This record gives sequence, structure tokens and C-alpha cells, in this order.
Amino acid sequence: LGSCWHVWYTPCVFLKKNMDPIRRIIFLLLAFYRINSALSYCVIGCSCSSDSFGRSLLCMSTSLRKIPGDIPQDIRKIRIENSHLTELPRGSFSNASALEYLWLNFNNITVMHLKSLEYLKDLTELRLQGNKLSSVPWTTFQDTPALKILDLKHNRLDVLPEHALRYLPNLTYLDLSSNQLTVISRDVFYNWPVYQKTQQSEKKMEASSNAVLALHDNPWICDCRLRGLVQFIKSVSPPVILMNSYLSCSSPKFRAGKFFHEVELNSCMKPITSSLDSNLTVHVGLNVTMVCLVQGSPSPAVWWTYGLKHLRAFNVSTTHISEDTMKSELVIPSAHLMDEGNYTCTAANFIGNTSTIISLKVQAPRMVASSSSFSSSVSEENAYVDVRIAKQTVYGITLEWYAVTENPGETWYTLHFGKYDDSEKEMIYIGPGTNTYSVNDLLPATKYEVCVTIRNQTPRKGQCIVFVTGSDISELEQREKLIHIIIIVCAMVLAVPAGMYACTTETRLNCMEKCAGFCHKNRKGQKNLRAEFQKWKRIIFDLSLLNTFFYPVLFGVFICITAFGDTEH
Repeated sequence: LGSCWHVWYTPCVFLKKNMDPIRRIIFLLLAFYRINSALSYCVIGCSCSSDSFGRSLLCMSTSLRKIPGDIPQDIRKIRIENSHLTELPRGSFSNASALEYLWLNFNNITVMHLKSLEYLKDLTELRLQGNKLSSVPWTTFQDTPALKILDLKHNRLDVLPEHALRYLPNLTYLDLSSNQLTVISRDVFYNWPVYQKTQQSEKKMEASSNAVLALHDNPWICDCRLRGLVQFIKSVSPPVILMNSYLSCSSPKFRAGKFFHEVELNSCMKPITSSLDSNLTVHVGLNVTMVCLVQGSPSPAVWWTYGLKHLRAFNVSTTHISEDTMKSELVIPSAHLMDEGNYTCTAANFIGNTSTIISLKVQAPRMVASSSSFSSSVSEENAYVDVRIAKQTVYGITLEWYAVTENPGETWYTLHFGKYDDSEKEMIYIGPGTNTYSVNDLLPATKYEVCVTIRNQTPRKGQCIVFVTGSDISELEQREKLIHIIIIVCAMVLAVPAGMYACTTETRLNCMEKCAGFCHKNRKGQKNLRAEFQKWKRIIFDLSLLNTFFYPVLFGVFICITAFGDTEH
């Protein structure tokens, strides 16, 4: 009892003065038991062990979702693997300040707080393999100056800032393999104190400890942005050692699979655009191709813009001519007058952007006054065009037409479209071989007229369709089911059976006049009137069978005539 611990000084003095020897021994045994129990405490669901190194905490395949808050203070090694950890919050290991080894492999860690390693000044090994980290707060390693081993392989790291390794002065092993790194500046390693020490040691001819670096199995983009890293990898030599020196490119395609030591990368440059011809002239209905040549490194993004609102779906293709040169082509099939204007080709990369303007002029075709062309134009004037609405959507219609001409492969058409009351309609030129056109963005409760003519002829009767769109938004669904476009004037049909009439503006008015005349006939002629009604019923019924498109409208007329014929009024 004469050698009591200083922490137990007061109890020891009490024992010397007030207890007999037996009671003193029992009391000390109880005290040592309590001290040993405190030292042997472990986290529930985990196991603890002790060896010559010290105490270790092992939590394997547990249901842990966060770092335990009751980690014993004497723990020097923690291993939590295959659990459900998702983050490392601030001060995660503040109770374990004696910690030297921390293994957190194969969890689901996605977030690492800036102060998650606070108070771990003795930490020498940190392993975070197989997690889901897309970034690491590299300044957090200011709290771990003794760190020598950092394992971050099989994560999702895609960026490595230039200051990343600045706070790892004693690091001897860094594993960044199997991540999503694409581009790294060589300054990342030039700012690494370990690399700087090796360079100084080489100059002084002094020996220094090795530093192992793993960068393989990343999707490296081998363009000008990686030029510095490629040069660094080629020049690396002991004491800096690459775990796998055969780093390979993943893109661009013409370099995919090549090793770093096989490629020579150029310096980065701002894009330069040019065109083969900045002024183009084309006739209506012909195809036109605009070509834009682009030079830049890395390969810039290229796009075309056109000032008018009526932008149609043009075809754009971009191909590589060489490492730093590409060609972008914009193809306008069957040019219209509305396609005339300035087209801008723009190229941009992280250095800057530039553009080139190509001017397009579209000319209407000229009518040649020759005998052959005259006979052809005469025949085309008498040609019939069968036009109909082939498809209806919520926002527009699709027209379809057929014409009988001498040279259908060389015949182009003019589509006149606009509001019914507009004196001037929009003219859209359609090249040979096309017999459909879609009209979109129609206004509700609006009366439209669309006509299709051969070449630039003036629309004639039978070549136009007049329709009215729905009156409100709630009817949009009905437009899908029941056409929702009321046909007022139908197209001229090519073949009309005897006794049948095409539904045109003129015949519709005649129909109304005849019906009005019938209503004023003398009641004595009711038998003749009923006979006339039966005749009209047959005409309307036959018309409804001729084209199912007109069935809803014609069937309604059929019902009206039937009902009208069965009354005495």
C-alpha cells in the first residue's frame, strides 16, 4: 500500500488510517476490477482485441449506419467494413485521439466532412477503398500530418485539384486507381511536398524514401489538357514509383487504348472556324450543304444557329479530319424561300469560342419560254391535284397530295397556307419526290386555308382545303379521337362516279339553295319532295363510303336529310 497510484492518493491514505489489512486488500481488488472493466469495454455489435500493438476495434458486416459515438479512448486501430456507413460527419473519431490505423473499406460513404478527421494527429494509415466518394475535402488532411498511407481506389473521384496533395507531406503510398479521373494537371504532383523533397534530394545527391503512386484504370482523356500529366508520367523515376506505369487512354476514339508513352499531345488552342464558301445560292427545291471547318484543341463543341423562327429539322454531321481539325456539315433538303438567311457555325472549348457566318440565298425557279416547256406548262395547268388531310395531331395536321403529271420525278409543288381571311398566304416550295407536309402550332378557334399547286401556279378550285381548329384547350383530346377539324371545302377527287358530286364551295351553296327551294314547295308536291330527299340521301351515303375521312360530317348531313324528309315541314 505504500506505493499507491497518485490518482488514488486520497483513498490510499484513507485505507492506511482506517482499515485493517484484509479490508484494504479487498478494496484494492475491487478498484482494479473497475479499472480493467473500463479498459476492456467494446462497442455493441463489434469485437475488440488486444496485442503488442494495442487495442483494435473490428466491425465487419454489421448494420452500422453511422460511426459509433462510444468508441473506447484507448483504441489504436479501427476497422469497419461491409457496413452501411454513408458519411463521415465532423469529429467522427474525436473520442479516439490515439487512433493510428483507420480502415473503412467497402461501405457506402458518399460524403466526407471537412473536419471528419479532427484530433487524429497520430493517424498514419487511412483506407477508404470501395466507397462512393465523388470528391474529397483535401484540406481535411491538415489534421493528419503523420499520414503515410492513403488508399482511395474504387471510388468515384473525377476531379483532383492542384492543391490536393499539398497537405500530405509524409505520404509514402497514394492509391487513386479505378476512379473516374479524366484530366489531371501535373501541378498536382509538382505541389506535392514528397515530390519536391525528392527533387531537392536528387540535386544534393541525397537518398530519400520511396513514394508509391497508383493512377491506373481511370478513363483518361488524352487531349491537350492531359499533356502535362503525360509528360510527368514519362519523366517519373525513383524515389517516385508508379504501381502500374502502363497508363492508357480512353478517349478520344482515335487514341483509345494507347499508352501514355505512345502519344504526343499538342498544346491547347482556341477554336478557329472557316468556311469553304461564305455565300451560297441555290434554287428552290434543291438540296444545299454548308461546310464549316474547325480547328481547336481540345476538340471543341460545334453547333449551328439560324436567325429565323421557322427553323426546320436540318441534318448536321461532324467528322474529324485530323487530330485538331474537324468538319461540320449542315444539310438542308429541298431548300425553301423561308430558308434564306444567315447561318452561324460556332465552335467552343474551355479556352474560348469563335464563329463563322454563311449566307444562303434561295431563288425561285424561272419559267423557260420554249416550245417543250410551254406544252409542259399547259399540261400542268390542266393537271388535277388530289389533296387531303392524312393525319391530325393535338397541335397540327399533316397534308398529303397526289397529282398526275408528265414528269412526276421533276415536278415541284407550292403549298399556300394561312388564315382563311388573309389575302396573302405563306408560300412553301416542295421539291420533287415529296407529297406530304406537316403544319404545326395552329391557333385554336381559327379558320385556315391550305392549297397545293404545281410549280408556282395560282390555286384553283379543288386544290384547297379549308378547316377550323377547336375552340378551347379542353377539346384537345377530342382532336385526337374525332379529327376536331371541321372540313368546309373538300379536295377535288380524281375519279368521280356518275351521279356523284365533289364537295366544293360551289356545290355546297347549290345544295343549300336546293334545300331552301324544297322547303318552299307546295305541300301538294310532298311525294316528289320525299323522292328528292331519297335521292340526296343516296348521294350523301355514297360520298361517306367514298372516303372514311369525311364520314363524321357526311353522316351528320345524312341524318339531317333523313329527319327532314320524314317531316311535313
